[in-house]
Amino acid sequence: MDGTWLNEPESWTVEGEEIALLTRHRSDFWRETAYGFVRDTGHFFAVPTAGAFTFQVRVQGAYEALYDQAGLMVRVDAENWVKAGLEWSDGRAMASSVLTVGRSDWATAPYGGDPGDFWVRATVADGVLRLQLSSDGKTWPLLRLAPFPVSSSYQVGPMACSPERAGLRVRFLEARLTAPLGRALHDLT
Repeated sequence: MDGTWLNEPESWTVEGEEIALLTRHRSDFWRETAYGFVRDTGHFFAVPTAGAFTFQVRVQGAYEALYDQAGLMVRVDAENWVKAGLEWSDGRAMASSVLTVGRSDWATAPYGGDPGDFWVRATVADGVLRLQLSSDGKTWPLLRLAPFPVSSSYQVGPMACSPERAGLRVRFLEARLTAPLGRALHDLT
């Protein structure tokens, strides 16, 4: 996977198709809502796309502190993006997505799978964002469906943050960028 870092991690390696990283303290992506601040310091390995796409990646991490998170990001610019995956909150791993169009929102739900090994997928086409989260890489339940800015190109790729500490270790494997899958909303494959 060829990309460039937005906010290079404390340390990182790329071996074949695997990216491993160690996060920096105070790394995060957030804009204004509830907390009143803007953070654009999270780690994002950005791969450019030419319009509509599907991107999926396997994520392995060891979450320990509040807001430890890893997954994927889709970004138009600093004010239009989404991040999705798992995030440590309320003492457990939560399925999490933050959609930002000017200001951030945050949606979470308890995650019942192994938080140390999961898959996340984003499809963007025709002004619509579809996020899916899988515990096995085979069945892909819907995490979120939302309007998303139309752009001639996007940046997409692995994302990790640890606002409360340094040292979240994450591995990203099996990344795949394709044309939009075009499956029906309730098709879980």
